[in-house]
Amino acid sequence: MGMTMSQKILAAHAGLPEVKAGQLIEAKLDLVLGNDVTTPVAINVFEENGATSVFDNTKIAMIMDHFTPNKDIKAATQVKQSRDFAEKYNITNYRDVGEMGIEHALLPEMGLVGPGCLCIGADSHTCTYGALGAFSTGVGSTDMCAGMISGKAWFKVPAAIKFNLTGKPQGYVSGKDVILHIIGKIGVDGALYKSMEFTGEGVKYLNIDDRLCIANMAIEAGAKNGIFPVDDITREYCKNRYQGTPIEFEADADAVYDEEYTIDLSEIRPTVAFPHLPENTKTVDEIGDTEVKIDQVVIGSCTNGRISDLRAAADVLKGRKLAKGVRCIVIPGTQKIWRQAMHEGLFDIFVDAGAVVSTPTCGPCLGGHMGILAAGEKAVSTTNRNFVGRMGHVDSEVYLASPAVAAASAVTGYITNPEKL
Repeated sequence: MGMTMSQKILAAHAGLPEVKAGQLIEAKLDLVLGNDVTTPVAINVFEENGATSVFDNTKIAMIMDHFTPNKDIKAATQVKQSRDFAEKYNITNYRDVGEMGIEHALLPEMGLVGPGCLCIGADSHTCTYGALGAFSTGVGSTDMCAGMISGKAWFKVPAAIKFNLTGKPQGYVSGKDVILHIIGKIGVDGALYKSMEFTGEGVKYLNIDDRLCIANMAIEAGAKNGIFPVDDITREYCKNRYQGTPIEFEADADAVYDEEYTIDLSEIRPTVAFPHLPENTKTVDEIGDTEVKIDQVVIGSCTNGRISDLRAAADVLKGRKLAKGVRCIVIPGTQKIWRQAMHEGLFDIFVDAGAVVSTPTCGPCLGGHMGILAAGEKAVSTTNRNFVGRMGHVDSEVYLASPAVAAASAVTGYITNPEKL
């Protein structure tokens, strides 16, 4: 019986000739990730268990991104604990204010993840790196601790769902619209503890940023991970960047999938997820011009804070002004992206329109800081979750959309199809 792409990566790291869905394995890790929220918990467990060393100080990443720059004393204390630990154990990939970025934008940029690697992270959106042909998945802080000590983790090998992508996206359609369309189709538990494997001729029309966005939101369908095949686009991105040795895995022709879907990218329209689940999707054609009046727009996050996302938003905002009463916060994913956007003149476009530009941070995505919603307020956001109270008050609402739709909505004050501007 053949194996899926994910199963092959797990088998290789477990030192086994093959694995099957449901099998319990122990596998060697290439990277262990934590942030300023989850790392302190892992450190506490580390110390409670009397550990005195880490398995490899070069294969642990601690990215201070959720509440940084520190928003209060608690946040400052958490970061200090992480900073002290990183210094004690010489963690080479510790990143703090000034050199950090949003973790799932920063790690690919730094070349810490790449084809064939196995990564766990104490953050649910660690599944992002499947865009590069890696197996990456979110875990709890206790598992992060175990990984830091041993360099290993237990896995239950996931079954898989195959998404055969055909056609070419049209107009303003981006990776965000693709994944929202898929989640709207299968539901937030449609891929529960399964691998979402994307393949087909349509993949070549998705750039790396699109793929990172799609893999990032695999968890919003309940998936264990999302993964793309390695092609020339992947190789070009990882060339002279990925610090490891790239290993390309392909699914066997007779690999077993629980389900298979064919998604014609040319038929997808700009899509918005209404409160309070990512599966509550509507296309812009199904939304009335004045159906949803908004108060705030957030463009950024580990889902859509990359340079192509900022360019898409700037393309819509150029020469336009925000609607009266609408706040727009733009958050580049990393310092490198921040600098690139600045030099390209995107900041001028954002500021001229009436938006503000933030240092890289997860901030408003999880209701942390830099744009909290009050009761009754509504936001269009390029983030990945719109649960009750996700970005502020429990009586606020979050509508998930692409950077183009978010920018167009900031201009009109209502959820808007950018094609209509």
